[in-house]
Amino acid sequence: MTTVDSSPAAPPRPARRSPAGLVLAVLWAGAAAVVALWWADTGSVVAAAGWLTGAGRIAGLLCGYACAVLVGLMARVPLLEARIGSDRVARWHAMAGRYTVCLLLAHIVLILAGYAAQDRVSPWHEAVTVVLDYPEMLKATAGTLLLLAVGVTSARAVRRRTSYEFWYYVHLFTYAAVFLAFGHQVALGDQFSGDPAATAVWYALYLGVAALVVWFRILVPVRLNLRHRLRVESVHPEAPGVYSVVVRGLRLDELGARPGQFLRWRFLGEGMGWTSTPYSLSAPPRPDLLRITVKALGDHSAAVALLRPGTRVWAEGPYGSLTADRAGGHRSLLIAAGVGITPLRALFETLPGEVTLLYRARGAEHLALGGELEAIAGWRGARVLYALDGPRGERPGITAQSLRATFPGLAGHDVYLCGPHGFAQDVYGALRAAGVPDRRIHHESFEL
Repeated sequence: MTTVDSSPAAPPRPARRSPAGLVLAVLWAGAAAVVALWWADTGSVVAAAGWLTGAGRIAGLLCGYACAVLVGLMARVPLLEARIGSDRVARWHAMAGRYTVCLLLAHIVLILAGYAAQDRVSPWHEAVTVVLDYPEMLKATAGTLLLLAVGVTSARAVRRRTSYEFWYYVHLFTYAAVFLAFGHQVALGDQFSGDPAATAVWYALYLGVAALVVWFRILVPVRLNLRHRLRVESVHPEAPGVYSVVVRGLRLDELGARPGQFLRWRFLGEGMGWTSTPYSLSAPPRPDLLRITVKALGDHSAAVALLRPGTRVWAEGPYGSLTADRAGGHRSLLIAAGVGITPLRALFETLPGEVTLLYRARGAEHLALGGELEAIAGWRGARVLYALDGPRGERPGITAQSLRATFPGLAGHDVYLCGPHGFAQDVYGALRAAGVPDRRIHHESFEL
């Protein structure tokens, strides 16, 4: 472990501003426009049946709009992924999913209650009549059931008890659910019957989102993989249950991948080709090689150790904004735990200025890439510190007091944080208590 060199520090660089606020404003403006569409096309509302059906139609319109937003956030648009951050986009997607399911249920309950009050029949009788006799309702019912299944499996309590692979496959039904429900919207929506302009806007919204998905999730990855022709070069053990995979390809410098980013990987062999899983680059990309480091946490990640040289690889990306662009000063602190070391190891080698790394692990044998970290610290004059469990398993505390004592001038550092969700939350709280501004704490978390 070496100390920081005394070479002149690089001048501070302005951090790139995220357009998150502008994007959210546009999304909420779209929701307001949907409500305005209902308002302009609706006359006076009278009696309980009228109020119920009116509220149901508002919920249905907003649900249709939320479906488009939901799919659009899944399109992996580079502007959103790189400038806003994949973790924030993932949280927006999860929030949009919750809104969509709630609006869908409200639409169903309110519309059926309103129709039942108008026809003076039971809600159950009205439900059977609507599903069996109204046009496009069988498709809409199938789409509803699929969307509810996606919502249930995406709930945090359920997702923690299921594998990533199961969640991934069920999540793909979102596309089918939205497709099945779209015909119902334009066929039965009062706002679209006899209003060609509103119908054209609705079609433009859905076709635009579909174009984003086709372009960025199908055509761009196809071009990437045809151009770069990725294959597994080798697999190396790094720590218990942790393996590095070296991937060889053509003209990888044109890929645009940067330290701190990740790609989504399919290994077309060993039964792994059906699942796309995100893994971070654990070394700066080279013109002919990429490297990821994976910990066995599920079926897909556990099978990585069995990959054979020559296995074809299908990749999508790069994604993520945990890069040097986030730094606004010349001093950086990297805090990693477990396999969270992977993106920070690449940043440890490449971040400009004074860099210190704090690596939390259960013991010395669990320090993946530890030899590389020591070598990097040596040649660049940086520091690498370890927070390891004691002989009886006691964990060292990473508190505001210990952070301030170990890292003088901590509030002036840019802090990059990566590790398990609970660890990241605890350290984030300690950093804020130690006086580090929120804008200087950079992390990506995919815990929804």
